[in-house]
Amino acid sequence: MNIVILSRSPVLYSTQSLARAARLRHHSVRVIDYFNCDLIIDGIKLIVSYKGQIQTDIDAIIPRIGTSWTGYGAAVIRQFEQLKIFSTLSSQALVKARNKLVCSQILSAAGLPLPKTIISNNSQSYSSLMNEFDGDKVVIKLINSTHGVGVLLANKGTQAQNILETFTRSNQKSLIQEYIQEANGTDIRVFVVNNKIIGSMKRQAKAGEFRSNLHQGGSSTEEKISDQEAKLAIQAVGALGLKVAGVDMLRSKRGPLILEVNASPGLEGIEKTTRNDIAGEIIEFIENNVVQE
Repeated sequence: MNIVILSRSPVLYSTQSLARAARLRHHSVRVIDYFNCDLIIDGIKLIVSYKGQIQTDIDAIIPRIGTSWTGYGAAVIRQFEQLKIFSTLSSQALVKARNKLVCSQILSAAGLPLPKTIISNNSQSYSSLMNEFDGDKVVIKLINSTHGVGVLLANKGTQAQNILETFTRSNQKSLIQEYIQEANGTDIRVFVVNNKIIGSMKRQAKAGEFRSNLHQGGSSTEEKISDQEAKLAIQAVGALGLKVAGVDMLRSKRGPLILEVNASPGLEGIEKTTRNDIAGEIIEFIENNVVQE
């Protein structure tokens, strides 16, 4: 089978892990920088060109799309989709999951539990909106934040209002979210492939930090999840139309809450923590869905 990994760099851990897993299963693998793909549309046929070469003989793609390049990455995936090439991530699901507001709207409409979230463009209402939240702190997030960057914990008074107004003046869309204090700087990452949970871990923020992201210095340990948490993870992934995803949850007094669903989750943390062959599961998923003539 001929597999293409869409990635900005062949040296990234996730890209290398996927390529290695595919080759161990005797597949041919190419890594293509999706940002440098040319999309040719002439009304008769669709073409993907990379470094002047038309891309042909591809059975499946594995998109590894960075947050900064969501729009163009989705366009490249869509071009391959129109060419009837199997993808582990659909363009539509990527766009839905990547935008935190859209993702929250879809999950909430599906009846899934989330931290209370508010978005507003009216700076005059910021003060009154704080009364919608219990406690004395709120979390403020940029809509397209990733790896914990652009996620701030603030006091509900002047501090939170100043942060929101700064984001608004700089044309950065943000949201206000309930702070789950009892989570104590931890969250749960559940990795799902084709509606099956293949790994889960607890992430713990470093001392003095509330963000548990490994990119922010957090640590991780393998974690057994409850039946309820497993059910919610599968439902969240299904609501967004994802097949490969990382679901982040908080354990609150009222039960598990879905914090985020990552459409292009990194493999390094989950593989090193659980020692599970996550990349191999993704390749097996492709094998089970690509019909070769």
